[in-house]
Amino acid sequence: MSTSSHETAGATPGDANTRAQALYDYGSTTVFAHRNDPRFAYTLYVPPALQDPSNNVELVVAMHGTGRQFIGYRDAFAAFGRWNNCVVLCPLFPVGVLGDGNRSGYKHLIEGDIRYDRVLLDMIDEVGSRYGKTFDSFALFGFSGGGQFVNRFAYLHPERLWAASIGAPGSVTLLDAGRDWWVGLRGFEQRFGKRFDLDALRRVPVQMVVGKADLETWEITFQEGIGNYMPGANDAGATRPERLKTLQKTFEAAGVKVQFDELPNVAHNGMQAVETVQEFFAKTLRARRAQTVR
Repeated sequence: MSTSSHETAGATPGDANTRAQALYDYGSTTVFAHRNDPRFAYTLYVPPALQDPSNNVELVVAMHGTGRQFIGYRDAFAAFGRWNNCVVLCPLFPVGVLGDGNRSGYKHLIEGDIRYDRVLLDMIDEVGSRYGKTFDSFALFGFSGGGQFVNRFAYLHPERLWAASIGAPGSVTLLDAGRDWWVGLRGFEQRFGKRFDLDALRRVPVQMVVGKADLETWEITFQEGIGNYMPGANDAGATRPERLKTLQKTFEAAGVKVQFDELPNVAHNGMQAVETVQEFFAKTLRARRAQTVR
């Protein structure tokens, strides 16, 4: 009688499960559906250090832009995660989850009955549960549409962030209570049911990063009656560098320190910003861990 390849391998079901976990749940993982809402998904980089319960493992979240390149960001941050003992979480918020083809709902945190900030926080809880860790705070990076997400998430949940990197957003929400949401913060509490905590934001190390050659405007110029247009939508500037510098000015006027990195010879390319973002996160992480061991 012939013997199956599975039998000749001599692996028990327990052995197979252990090998599958090592292959799919550690290192650069497979893609997981979010258990509380399977419309959304995520992938991870999980460093070997996570298997040591005593290890000080932190969390970094990289939010995709409109192109949904979440796997690319996972791969770009994998070495950083390994050598800095960080889990890297890269969510996927697909286009058109409400059936309308909307590419931009997540950028403003609310789309219909979906609260994308809560989806992300639920994902973080799920990842912690999966690996036996609690991530009370994390670093958040996003570029382009992801940069918009970071800008607005930082207003809503600054107490959860040990660092925030806002990369080349096409539109910005200024730290200005004299302008209506989303151009500014007026109406913030009524919209989100939570008070804006400026003191908490002042404690967050903030980076803003953009390519100096990121000058195309076709995708970011708002036209009346289309999309998310509102009065003042284009007031921050014509280009992404101009808009980000305006955002920086409102942060600093409110006492929020900003590291502003304008990258020479870089256009609108998130992968070309990753090295600068990782340097900022690594510097912040060293300072954070030094305080912990005192």
